[in-house]
Parts: sequence; C-alpha cells; structure tokens
Amino acid sequence: MSGDTKKATGYDKYINWKTFIIPLTLLILMLIIPTPKSMLDVGVEYSMGTKYVQEFFSKELFNKPTHELSQWQIQMIRMMETSINKSSYSHGTFQARDKKWCEKNKIACTEEHLEQVREFAQKIPPDEFKTLMLKGQTLRLSELSYDQLTDQEKKKATRAGFHVKVAVGIVLFVVLCFLTEAMPLPMVAFCIGIIALMTGIVDRHNVAALYWSDATWFIMGSLMFATAFVKTGLDRRLAMMMFGRLKNPDIKRITLIIILIIAPLTMFMSDHALAAMFLPIGILLYSTSTAVSGREDPELSKMLMITIAMACNLGGSLAPSGAARNIIMMGYAEDMFGISIGFGQWMLYCVPYLLFTVPLTWFMINWRFKPHITNLGDSINIVKEEIVKDGGGWTRGQIVSLIIFFIMLFCWITEKNLILNLTGIRFGIGVFAVMGAIAYIFAGVVNWRDYQSRVDWGVVWLYAGAIIFGRILVMTGGAYWLARSILELTVPLGLGQGIGLLLSGNAITAFLTQLMADGPACAAVGPVTLAMAGIAHPGSAMIPFVAMSTAMASSLAYCLVIGTPPNAIVYASGYLEPKDFLRVGVILLVTNLGVMMLLASTYWRWLGWSNLASF
Repeated sequence: MSGDTKKATGYDKYINWKTFIIPLTLLILMLIIPTPKSMLDVGVEYSMGTKYVQEFFSKELFNKPTHELSQWQIQMIRMMETSINKSSYSHGTFQARDKKWCEKNKIACTEEHLEQVREFAQKIPPDEFKTLMLKGQTLRLSELSYDQLTDQEKKKATRAGFHVKVAVGIVLFVVLCFLTEAMPLPMVAFCIGIIALMTGIVDRHNVAALYWSDATWFIMGSLMFATAFVKTGLDRRLAMMMFGRLKNPDIKRITLIIILIIAPLTMFMSDHALAAMFLPIGILLYSTSTAVSGREDPELSKMLMITIAMACNLGGSLAPSGAARNIIMMGYAEDMFGISIGFGQWMLYCVPYLLFTVPLTWFMINWRFKPHITNLGDSINIVKEEIVKDGGGWTRGQIVSLIIFFIMLFCWITEKNLILNLTGIRFGIGVFAVMGAIAYIFAGVVNWRDYQSRVDWGVVWLYAGAIIFGRILVMTGGAYWLARSILELTVPLGLGQGIGLLLSGNAITAFLTQLMADGPACAAVGPVTLAMAGIAHPGSAMIPFVAMSTAMASSLAYCLVIGTPPNAIVYASGYLEPKDFLRVGVILLVTNLGVMMLLASTYWRWLGWSNLASF
C-alpha cells in the first residue's frame, strides 16, 4: 500500500550532492565575501571592548593607565566592566557583589580587595556611578570604532569580525542541511566542528571538548535507560497504567492524555527525562498497533513521537524550577534593575499559558497528522496479553528498573539543592543519567550489547553538534549579531516599545532557540531586550514582563531536531524526518507566540506588578 511501506530513514541515505551544493555554496560565499560593517563592529566590541572600557574606568576613577593600578583597583574596574556586559548599572547592585559573583564571572578576587572596592565605591554618589557606567556602555556599543584602533588591534578586530561572519555562515549551512537532509544529520554535527577548526574559531585542543555538556550526557544516559525499560517490559506496565482503563482508546484521547501528563510535569521535572520516559511507551503503542493491523502506519508513529516532544516543550518555562533559562532571566531582572521575581509570582503570571496551549497543541497535532489506525484498543489488548503471558506479576527486572529510575528521578530533582548541600558537588542531571545507565548494568538488567545495538548513537552526536553550534554562536558574537540585527530592523516598525518590544524580543528568542539551547538563547537576547525595556519603560512592569516572556519564548523550540533535547530524543525512535517537526512546529510557533502576547497584553496588564508602574 502506497505510503504504508517503511521508508528509508536519514541514516540510510547517501549524500545528495544536488541539494548539498546549496548549503555548501552559501557557506563558501559567506566565507569569501568582505566582512559586513555590522559584523566588524561586533568584532571590535568582542575583541577590544573589554580593554578600552577598563582603560576608560581606570582613567576616570584613578587617573592612571591600567598597568599602573593596584590589585584591588584592577578588581574594581573588572567588576564594573563585567557589570555593564550584563547591562547592570546600579550603584546598589554593584555594592552587593560578593566573592561568589566574582568567581562566577572569572574575576580574580580576595575578600580584602573586595572590601577595598566596596569602600571606594561607597564614596561615589549613586547618580555619578550610574552615569559612569552608562558612559562605559556607550563607549563599548557605539563610540569604539575600527578606525581608532592600532594596527595590531585592527588585526584582532578583523579576525573577530570574520568569526562572526563564519558563525552566521554555519547557521545557514546547518539549517539548510537539516531542511534538505542533504547528508545524514549526525554528519552535520561533525562538519560544525571541522568548519570552526578550519576557520580558526577553535583549535585542536578544545574542539572535541566543545561537543560535550551535561545535556549531551543526559541524552546518552536517557536513551540507555529507555533501553532497560523496553528490555524488561517496564514500558508495557507504564502504558497500561496510563491507558489500560480507557473504554475508547482512540488516538485523540491517547494524545490528549500524553499532553495532559507531560506538560504540567515539565514545570517541576526535566523535560529531557519525561521525553526519555515516554519514548519507549510511544514506540510500544506504535509497534503493537502495526503488529495487530499487519501494516505500517508512518503517520501514527510520527503523531505519537511529535506529541511527546511538543508536550515536553510546553510547561518548562512556567515555573522557575522548570528550566535553567527561568533562573537566568530572574537573575538578569534582579541584577540589572533590582527587581526580584518570586517563585509564586512567576507561576501566577505564566501558568495560565498552559490553559490555552494544551488544547491548541493537541488540536494542531491531530489536525496535521492523519494516521490510518485511529483506535489503539487492539494494541492495548495485545500489551495486556503479553503481560499475562509473562505471568501477570512484576518481574525482578521491572522492579529493579523502576527502583533505579526513581532513584535517578530523585537525584534529578534534588541535585541542585539537597545533594549539592550534602556532598558539595554539583553533579548535573546528565551525570546522574549516565550513573543510572551504569546501575542497570551492575544490576544485571542489561549488558553493553543492549546499549550498543538499541541506543541511537547518531542522535547523541546530533545533539552534541547542537551544543558546539550554540557555543560557537555565543563565543564569536554571532548570536549577539543576529539578535541586534533583528532588533534594529524591528525598531523602525514601532516594535521598540510597549507590546511591540515584547513581541520583537520574543520573536528573536524563539528564532534563536531553534538553533541553540534555550539557556544560551536567553543569555544572548535577555540583556539586550531588558536593556531596551529599561530605556523605553524605566521602572515599569515592562521589565519583569520582558524577563518572563523571554524565558517563555525560549521554550518554542518546535521546528528543528537540534532545538531542544526532547526533539532529539524522540528523533532517536527512527520514525521521524526533520520536516515532520516543521509540519506542526511552524504553526505552533506562531499560535503559542500569539497566546503569549495575548496573555501579556490582557492578563499581565490587568495584574500589573507590585510597586511598579504600568507601561
């Protein structure tokens, strides 16, 4: 039957030179064209901004060049320069800096020098201090030009501008490779590192390390524990717990239940973990359905996998505990403007988003995917029979798998507080996921052959490529250039203030988060949009609104496999093609962004913000 036969996946294909020539040509063109002035400006800012701003502060405060300053004075100008990088100009905020803040920002610090810095800063009137900081920011952003640099400095700035251009060229190359599937997708990941190495962005000593992060480890570990779920039959148990009592288990109800379970949980649990937990359940529902019907139904498999991924992307930004990006934006709001957003406050403003997006997401998925098999009743009966065939009771492997999973779950939830306080070690959820995978081997549940044959290692490399891709965008200034360029385009359209500012900031964040992890996307866009909010609407509710909406917009990574770990995890099923994310992702990006704007312009405005004026 046409369309019902199993198609070759991206891994089975050879390179398609007819389509690969498009991203390759664009990349080469980007490398050989002269560096545009706007990129050169970013290159100047990134390569020489720190030096010139520190020299400015040194002269203004101590009337000396930087090389004649004492240690505490060097510490002070570094702290000031780092503060303006974060668009933080407040005298009070500067006085509150501590040793931990300095160490986090890689500023050499001692308590004695920090006390000297505070004593000196205390003597500067707050208004003068803020004026000085703003002058430093103006110098970095607009006054420092290529022409005023020395010849040696121009070489550095030219190279930095070239790296910005390369980063944008890599964006074009990666996105087009993903859209055209001109080559197996994991190979795109390797190409990113090679291009970065050949263009001098990285060297051989650090290129390999840039692929790995806690998120990469998490995807690797989660795919391994999903293997244990399938091998022991725990996936069947979980499927029965969720769907076994349904009298009419049609696909619409199944997808609704998946969304209703996953979306609220992502406010408190890692979306990566939920995607990994539901992946084997989705595969089980599909495999048993096709076994009963005797035919493949690609639309059904895609629908189940996409439902899991999209549900994982709905709730993470609605509570501070849902994702690191929320904490990043809370930190920016407090750091830059002294506005503290509480846990309950964040949820009060953001949770209603879920009331709209859950039905909207469910409707869009059911509209865009039309499976032939619409009732999974026979599939669920098969699962019940298999459980009975295995004796009906829980097996040792299932019990051990579940215990190890709950221990991992406990560690994921408490690793930032309880475990950190007890051990003094910040493990990260990725390390715990791999420790869980090792525990399954120690417990005799699986062996390495299971991991070797059942884990999609291509997806691990695919997401590793996303990690180095995001890091290159941040370290070269490519992400900053993209954000700034789009903002400059939107301001003349009246999108530089009010709801327009929220819309433009959210749209930029939503665009960047398709290409890089949500945290770096917030880190790239947040200071820019918050600074604009502070200028356009000083001391108003716009500031916390921009902080929250930027975090929410970074969860709209619906369109590309590399946008977020849940996308990569469900892609590991082998049922999806990259364009399947676009089928529903583009629509959800627009609709959910619309919901966000609707909330901000009605509900948020109606609530206002305590002690802050409206805008």
